[in-house]
Amino acid sequence: MDNQSNKNKDYDIYMLRYLEKKQEVSQREIAQHLGISLGKVNFILNALVAKGIIKAKNFKNNKNKRAYAYFLTSEGIKEKAKMTLGFFKRKNNEYDNLKIELRLLEKEVETSKATLLGANEK
Repeated sequence: MDNQSNKNKDYDIYMLRYLEKKQEVSQREIAQHLGISLGKVNFILNALVAKGIIKAKNFKNNKNKRAYAYFLTSEGIKEKAKMTLGFFKRKNNEYDNLKIELRLLEKEVETSKATLLGANEK
């Protein structure tokens, strides 16, 4: 799976986490919180609504008519649990790969130091 696909999955889980905590929110506020474009937020929300993962309702008594209330459906709660598990596995693999990379870099730095010290003695 490519890195962009993983990022998109991460945005989905970040979105669901945020909406689980704060249902009454504008797309602009979500975009600012997640650090992504308003268009991307709209795209993700529409996809989640189409999949039945969230429901969106307009506020009746809100001054900001662009604000919606987003609710995770029962299907959304199940999907969030699956996404969380997948997210954990991906991040755990990234962590393991970074540990390996750091060990290799550490050895490379030690070798470079030894080479530089040896060159300075001549």
